[in-house]
Parts: sequence; structure tokens; C-alpha cells
Amino acid sequence: MLATHHLALINVFTGDIQGGLGPFLGTWLAEAAQWSPARVGFVTTLVGVGALLLSGPFGALVDRLGRPRLLIGLACTAILGGTLLLLPARNVPGVFAAQMLAAAGGTLLLPAVTALTLGIVGKERFPKQQGRNQAFNHLGILLAAGLISLGTGWFGPAVAFWVLGAMAVLAIVATATTPGHCYNERRAVGWKEDADDQPQRAGLKSVVGNRKLLVLAVALTLFNLGNGGMLSLLGQKLVATAADATSWTARYVMVAQLVMVPVALFAGSLADRSGRRKLLLLAIAVLPVRAALSAFIDDPYWLILPEILDGVASGIVGVAVPIVVADLTWGSGRTQTALGSLNAVQGIGGALSAWYGGLAQQFLGWTGAFLALGAPALVALALVIWLDATPEPGRRARRRQARAAPQPA
Repeated sequence: MLATHHLALINVFTGDIQGGLGPFLGTWLAEAAQWSPARVGFVTTLVGVGALLLSGPFGALVDRLGRPRLLIGLACTAILGGTLLLLPARNVPGVFAAQMLAAAGGTLLLPAVTALTLGIVGKERFPKQQGRNQAFNHLGILLAAGLISLGTGWFGPAVAFWVLGAMAVLAIVATATTPGHCYNERRAVGWKEDADDQPQRAGLKSVVGNRKLLVLAVALTLFNLGNGGMLSLLGQKLVATAADATSWTARYVMVAQLVMVPVALFAGSLADRSGRRKLLLLAIAVLPVRAALSAFIDDPYWLILPEILDGVASGIVGVAVPIVVADLTWGSGRTQTALGSLNAVQGIGGALSAWYGGLAQQFLGWTGAFLALGAPALVALALVIWLDATPEPGRRARRRQARAAPQPA
């Protein structure tokens, strides 16, 4: 089996486990421990803040250690342990500790899988492979959601634990059986593969002080401020305006994930042909359109349209961001440090999104709330237009440059 096939399996099995129980946590705690929504929200917020604080250091750990297969195995083990520890937990400290362990594993997974991918396929093939990774990732989310949905009728809500636990074990197996000789640490960071020297890693200031990374971080934070809470707000709107809001919300999630699969594959190829900046512009530009549709449409059937756009935007961002970060930090030895730090910063926008949307709804009503969620994306769009977010030209541009170069005599 090729190493890229192992990458596909790793992404399938880690697709749904990165956030631990995620949306199933509230349902489990409400049924098994009679927790109130306020208590669930409090613990979820604490775990989210903890995961954000770990994101940058974990990226630096991946860069420094240079053993992504080991780290993926440890991350999946942490997720498995946290998920199983949650079964008997009923008090706040126990639930927080279990979820924090799982969240730490999920936070470590992204930079570790990115490093493994770069070390196997190299920089030139990374855009297309990242598209495949994300496509398989979304397939894994759909697979897990389907198994949990089918199994709940027979085994109750505890089936979520066993599905996620099984996927964590399978991810460990897929990682452990990946051929070790296919990974090259120097290839993963952009150093010459046939050299014997040990280049000096760039200082952390090169990451923190990189103007393009900072602008990209602000743009993505604004994007997540609008995007993160939009589906949740849409579900709340359906409670007030339509019947069977829970079922419709579940359908929207499935639709978005289904759209993300082909979009991720297409985005990987497009990033290589046309450059990365166009992808980011397209993803951010979609959000205000999605917000406007959600604001002015009440029919739950037609509200599928904005969730299709959600699949487009989220599918592109998941592919484009690691590629752009690799472009901006290539050869520095700090690619995963930058990716982890960027995820921490943009995660702040996602964490605040639900609060921002709820506050907007309170003062502006449903229509005004969705338009308010779309507004930050306009600022993000202006930032990406103003600053070319990547120095890496597309394949066509590189070919034009090669044809224009003087030929040797």
C-alpha cells in the first residue's frame, strides 16, 4: 500500500475525532447526567480556550521533534482516553479533564498530519494532496455521523463513544503501518534532502513578526467570527419559524459536509494551477452571500442554499490555509509553529461567533443578526485583496516565467 493511501486512511479515521465528542457532548451530558445547557456551555468554553492555548506550542513541538507519526499516535491515544474517561464522569472537574485530554489530542493532530503529508509528498505535490486529505477528512465525518445516527436507536447515545473510540484505534493502526522510509524530515520543512548539514531553524520572531501571516490571521479571525456561529443561529431561527428544527439542522450539516468533499478536491488542484490568493478570496466572498440568504429566506427547503455555500467556503479554507502557511514559512523550520499559532488566533473568532450572533439577534432581530455575521467577512475580503497572502505563484505563472527566462547558449 502506498504512503498516500495511508494518508487517506489517517484522514478518514481522524475526520470526526479531532473535537472529541463535539456536538454529541451536550446530548450525552443532558441525558446521562441531567446537566443544564448553561453547565454544558461553561465546560465547553473552558475546553475551547484550553485548546486554543495549546495550538501554538503543539505546532512548535511538531517542528522540533520531527516525528509526526509518533505524535499522531499519541494524539489519537489522548482522544481515545479522553472519550472513554468521559463515560463515568458526572461532575464538572471530571468532564473537563476528560474533554481537555481529547481536545489536546485533536489540537495536536492538525500540525502533525500536515507535517507527515509534507514529509511524504513534498512541497510541489502538497496542494493537491492537501485537497485529498480534506476530502477524506469530510468523508470520515459523514461516516461517523451516519454510524452514530443508525446506532443510536439500538444502543442509545453511548454509541457515539464507541464509534469515536473505534475510529481513534483505526487511525492509530493506519499511522503505525505507514512506511517510515517514505517520510523525510528535511523534505517536510523545505531543507535540501541530499545535504548533510543541519540548518538553523528561524527564530520565533520570524513567525510572530511576519506581516503577511499577521494579516492572514486577522482576515481568518474575522471570517470565523462570521462563519462559526451561523449554523447555530440558523438552527435557533428555525425553532422560531419552522417545525422540526433539529432534523433540518442535521440535514444542513450533512449537506455542507457532502459539498466539502468535491470542493476540497477541486481546491487542491486549483491552488496549484491558479495560486492560493484566489481561493482565499473566493472562500471569504462566499460568506456575505450566505449571510444574506440566511437573513431573507425563511423556508427550510431553500435554506439549504446557504449551507451549500458553507460547504464551499469551509472546504476551500481547510485546503488553502495550510498551503499558504507552508508558502510563507518554507525553509524556516517553523511551518507547523506558524500553522498552530494561526489556528489559535483564528479560533478566537470562532469562539466569539455564537456570542456575537446572539447579541446581534437580540438588538437587530433575525435579519439583522445574519447580516451582522456577514459584515466581518467584508473587512476580511478587503485585507486579502490589499495584501497578496502568498509569495507562491500558480503553476501557470511559473510556466510563463520559465518561458520568458533567457535560454542558455
